[in-house]
Amino acid sequence: MLSRRHLRVKVLQALYAFFQSDGNDLADGEKQLVKSADKLYELYIYQLAFLISLVDFILNRMEEGKKKFYPTEEDLHPNTRLIENALIKQIAENKDFLRWKNRLKVNWSGEINLFHKFYQELKSGEDYLALVHSEDTGYKADKELLTMVVSNYLADYEMLRSYYEDLSIYWSDEDYDISLVMLLKTIQLYREQWSEEHGLPSLFKTEDEFDGDDEDRKYMLKLFRHAILRSEDYAKLVEDQAVNWEVDRIAVMDMIILKMALTELTVFPSIPVKVTINEYIEISKSYSSVKSKLFINGILDKLVVKLKNEGKIIKMGRGLME
Repeated sequence: MLSRRHLRVKVLQALYAFFQSDGNDLADGEKQLVKSADKLYELYIYQLAFLISLVDFILNRMEEGKKKFYPTEEDLHPNTRLIENALIKQIAENKDFLRWKNRLKVNWSGEINLFHKFYQELKSGEDYLALVHSEDTGYKADKELLTMVVSNYLADYEMLRSYYEDLSIYWSDEDYDISLVMLLKTIQLYREQWSEEHGLPSLFKTEDEFDGDDEDRKYMLKLFRHAILRSEDYAKLVEDQAVNWEVDRIAVMDMIILKMALTELTVFPSIPVKVTINEYIEISKSYSSVKSKLFINGILDKLVVKLKNEGKIIKMGRGLME
């Protein structure tokens, strides 16, 4: 379910922690990387549980509204589009989700304020009101409504972001955003005919989202491992190309990004050169300085030419031979 971009970011974070702590235990570093990825999946389960508990909260509010001494027309005839959402019901009954929820002991019952504030924001949103009052019904419309709630409201719900950051040291702002991508991917993948026995999407994307293969997991660990094992060699390559720059003047994050890119260029024959360069330039925009993009692009352009001439970049497969 995670894209290669997300995997690269997780490796970047793990390498930064490893190098900043002067780490020398590669096995422990790999263990921490895997744990960080596993914790991301746990956050995804929490997010699913939040949506299900939101529906329960709204249902309770509607029942309370009907019992008012002077109920309004809205109290007596509330809009039930969200609480009757077919996809939410599917996930709530999914056995894989329930196993995870019980294993993690997810319990939102004590966080009424979180749901109250979120529901108030929903009810005041024009895009939400337009969808719940739309004449379009059915499974496709239910998925569209849920997608909008995640994209337009959950993404901007700072109160929930803060809650997660306090709950686990592994859950950062970046992890919150990635978990939303995972939610949207789940909404996209789900089918109306799936039973409660159908497994949830796995953390690591494969050709078949549900075949249990761990190709991307191996990619993540291999990228981390080789970036460390060849760290000194890569640093020397960068230093030789960084005219008028000393290694200790290059930003730590820039150096790590370059080491990761060099690892992909020389160790992964199935990843095109252009893809590697473009990916790490994009990552540098979010995780390094404003000028880093130009610096990293310039260094990689020089190193690609050098390493190709030395026969150290060998790409195999359709469309990869150059």
